[in-house]
Amino acid sequence: DFNTLDLSTWSHEKTAAGGGNWEFQIYNNNRSNSFVRNGVLFIKPTLTSDQYGEDFLAHGVVNLNGGAPADACTNPQDWGCERTGSPSNLLNPINSARIRSLESFSFTYGKAEVRAKLPAGDWTWPAIWLLPRYNQYGSWPASGEIDLTEGRGNKNLINNGQNIGSELSSSTLHFGPFWPLNGYERAHFEKNTPPTRGFDTGFNRFQLEWTPDYIQFGVNDEVIGRVNPPAGGFFDVGNFGSQVGKIDNPWQYGNKMAPFDQPFYFILNVAVGGENSLFPDSAQNPAGKPGLNTSPQASTDFWNGRNQWLPT
Repeated sequence: DFNTLDLSTWSHEKTAAGGGNWEFQIYNNNRSNSFVRNGVLFIKPTLTSDQYGEDFLAHGVVNLNGGAPADACTNPQDWGCERTGSPSNLLNPINSARIRSLESFSFTYGKAEVRAKLPAGDWTWPAIWLLPRYNQYGSWPASGEIDLTEGRGNKNLINNGQNIGSELSSSTLHFGPFWPLNGYERAHFEKNTPPTRGFDTGFNRFQLEWTPDYIQFGVNDEVIGRVNPPAGGFFDVGNFGSQVGKIDNPWQYGNKMAPFDQPFYFILNVAVGGENSLFPDSAQNPAGKPGLNTSPQASTDFWNGRNQWLPT
């Protein structure tokens, strides 16, 4: 229930970093991108060119270093605080919002339910997820990540015969001793809706049950997956002991739920595009895909192909 957008509870991230995936949005605190109406929080991507003009993408400078604490850039990774555009490497063509409860609320164990309608639109990437308040076991993914739901806004994005677009919600645990070791494939669960009744057509309830013994995901009271680690914990779940070389168990002094035995906070965001495998180049989309994940100028390709995705 969002009767107001209470900024003492939800703080905005302010960055162009792209989440480590070179996503195409700038996150900012702007009521065009995050607002409340009739008790519902809206996160709405907009075009950067609507605010600054199209020429700005190729010749402008984005500087997200504000003068007040509330205006500080929140993530400098990958030139996230300041970027200069060029014709071959345009500035992020999308503005959006990512809000988090980092400074107000975090929890360990319990039940959580989020009622949400996911957005429609090719290459939009909505997520409701949690990160650790403190990186008790080290940098990502050693301290864990809980994805309550991730989706894609494409109406018909077909990969290996499955619609992985707006008819699919994914719930995942990320964990590993260090990057790139990540055992998420052993804790990844999916729920597809019936055809034409995607998660963008109405509100659904995304559910998390988190106890000292297991983590369980559900959608509308249907359990879609559960991870109940053995005595050896998530090191055994990820089968990391079989990896080549010596790998220390970062969770050996925690309980069997480690790294998921620490406080986590909520994040709500809508990303757009990027250069990772979430949108496979091999997937079939009616309007095609504006550029490949491997392109050295993916942001420019995406913007040049806007006639394909903007109508969606």
